[in-house]
Amino acid sequence: MTALPATLDDWLAHCERMHPISMDLSLERTVEVRRRLGLAFTMPLIVVAGTNGKGSTCAMLESIAMQAGYRVGLYQKPELVHFTERCRVDGRPVDADALLPHFDAVEQARGDITLTKFEFTTLAIARLLSLAPLDLVILEVGLGGRYDAVNAFDADCAVITSIDLDHTEFLGPDRESIGFEKAHVMRTGRPAIVGDPLPPASVIDHAREIGADLWLAGRDFRHDGDRQQWNWAGRGRRYNGLAFPALRGANQLLNASAALAAFESLRERLPITAQAVRTGLALVDLPGRFQVVPGQPALVLDVAHNPQSVAALALNLDAMGFYPRTRAVFGAMRDKDIAGALAKIRPLIDEWHVCALPTARAATADELAAVLGDTTPVHRHATPSEALRAALAASDPADRIVVFGSFYTVGGVLRDGLPRLSAPHAG
Repeated sequence: MTALPATLDDWLAHCERMHPISMDLSLERTVEVRRRLGLAFTMPLIVVAGTNGKGSTCAMLESIAMQAGYRVGLYQKPELVHFTERCRVDGRPVDADALLPHFDAVEQARGDITLTKFEFTTLAIARLLSLAPLDLVILEVGLGGRYDAVNAFDADCAVITSIDLDHTEFLGPDRESIGFEKAHVMRTGRPAIVGDPLPPASVIDHAREIGADLWLAGRDFRHDGDRQQWNWAGRGRRYNGLAFPALRGANQLLNASAALAAFESLRERLPITAQAVRTGLALVDLPGRFQVVPGQPALVLDVAHNPQSVAALALNLDAMGFYPRTRAVFGAMRDKDIAGALAKIRPLIDEWHVCALPTARAATADELAAVLGDTTPVHRHATPSEALRAALAASDPADRIVVFGSFYTVGGVLRDGLPRLSAPHAG
């Protein structure tokens, strides 16, 4: 009998080898292994799907629930640096050793069923969370919804954030197709919170078809405000004079609004105080989402990598005020709409530092440079950290550097900790 892997890295390598393709759009194998494991959640389960805003919404749900005194488990993805970031208990990543028995259990249960790395690791993390003494579990969907491994579990509340074009080769060519895939995380008779203010008709139609308890932004919950504070109203609750969430960016109110609707929908099982809402939103933290790092020059980190999220990043950069020059460190996957993603942000960038990334899916620095053309200076680099060093060397203290694109790009500059920039020269 072959010895089982002994470390988390060994298990991840084992998962990579097991299934010949990384993406296998089906749910049957995951559901069968879940059944064999006897894996079920006895505590309330919130599942969060969507194109953009999933990570921020999960972070707000976690932060508010923890401030209300609940013990919270969170499965989020992908990681920026370490795999263990994917599994959080009470706001902290679990130790790698804590995951090993659950990888072992999945391996024993699967028998001759092959699982993709994503399916295998989702089951292992879900098993850890289901057996932990928790009051709430939050699972972030990866790609789509209908065939995503997270959809093997029945959500007590499903949240769908903004829907836009991404992963079109798997999910379909338009928002209606993509919305249809994401709508499948909803369950009959259970709350389905749709945070997108203009959702595709396919989402609403599917909710009605299965008899979900549909909560629509602008109908069942809404928010308004000014530059100082904002207000939220749901079906039976109101919060007035809220401070803006600690996560920066105008789009975060959409995410916060959906999170508050989720809590209202679960109020019988998971009551939340107004103070927990205020403190939770004030303390929420999520690296790599319009993260502004103090220093000279200013540094902005953002995992925006599709047209909608990069357009939001451009809007947020524009609102930051004046900087003499802005340099971009950028790396992305080859299968993304790179030209479409860059359209709104290009006018804000004075100089580009494009980089290769450590995965076969990534565009090369030469491919990225070809998309950008020669209208602004473009420099090619082997790694994100090398690109950041070059951008820093070219910058004055009053300038700004924005690192964006793939999780690998932002993760690459965070590998040795949060960079604190100090430009060596002025003028």
